[in-house]
Parts: sequence; structure tokens; C-alpha cells
Amino acid sequence: MMKQIEIPGFGTLHLKRVLLDYNGTLAKDGRLLPGVSERLSALREQGWELFVVTADTFGSVASEMAGSGVEVIVLESDNHTVEKQGVLERLGPDHTVAIGNGNNDVLMLKYSILGIAILGEEGCALASLQSAELCSRTIGDALDLLLHPKRLVATLRR
Repeated sequence: MMKQIEIPGFGTLHLKRVLLDYNGTLAKDGRLLPGVSERLSALREQGWELFVVTADTFGSVASEMAGSGVEVIVLESDNHTVEKQGVLERLGPDHTVAIGNGNNDVLMLKYSILGIAILGEEGCALASLQSAELCSRTIGDALDLLLHPKRLVATLRR
């Protein structure tokens, strides 16, 4: 299901999926942050397609995401930045929101139709911040922008 969000002076977004980094974005030390599961469930109920892309540094993504209905993609290459961009390209960047915080998220944030950088507890790489259209202080705030799209309009309108 496509979500249409008209943002004056910015354009009309036609969105249907979210590509999320895992560690530093959805999780800290390999464990989902509080409130993430509930928000992901609410997004799925609204018809969003959800994807998590990760190197699975802590080896916990499978157990943490079990039963969530979110597709998990574990990175296999030595160049996670390019691999994440490749995942975005396969999904279709024109209809995908990308959310991340690290240097290896730069290309997916830059080339998605809407990139959201997360400042979070692990911080945010400056390159990621500069590649995104906006920054949220927490993943909860970022996911709430999608659950309540008028907040996106208020932030991005010119």
C-alpha cells in the first residue's frame, strides 16, 4: 500500500517501505530499544513494508526481530556502505524511507527518497547527518514521523 504525503515546497512522497539500520538505530548493544517493537507493529498495521539491514555485530538480530514480520537482511560483504545501498536499490529508492546513524548508512540515507538520521545513544556520524533530509533524536521519534505524517509535513515544508 502506497502512502502519499504532500509536503509544500518539498514535493509529494509516494512511500511504501522503510529500510532500517539495526545497531545504533533500532538497537543498543544488540537489543531492541524500548518502544521499537510496538512502533514497528503499528507501521505494519498501516501497511508499511519493513526491512532491517545489519552486519549483526552482536549476533542477536534473529532473536530480537523474531515474530515481528520485519524482513532481516544480514550483510555479507566487506563494504557495508555499498551493500546497504544495493539493498536500497533492490527495494526501490523512490518509495523507500531509510533510517540510520552510522557511516555505513550514508549512501542509503542519501539515495532513498527520504533519509532520516538518528542521533540516539550511540550518536550519529556527521556524514550520515549530512546525507539525510532530517534528523530525529530517537528511533521512536523517527518512527512516529511515519505513523503521524503531518509531523513530516511540519518539519520538511519550505
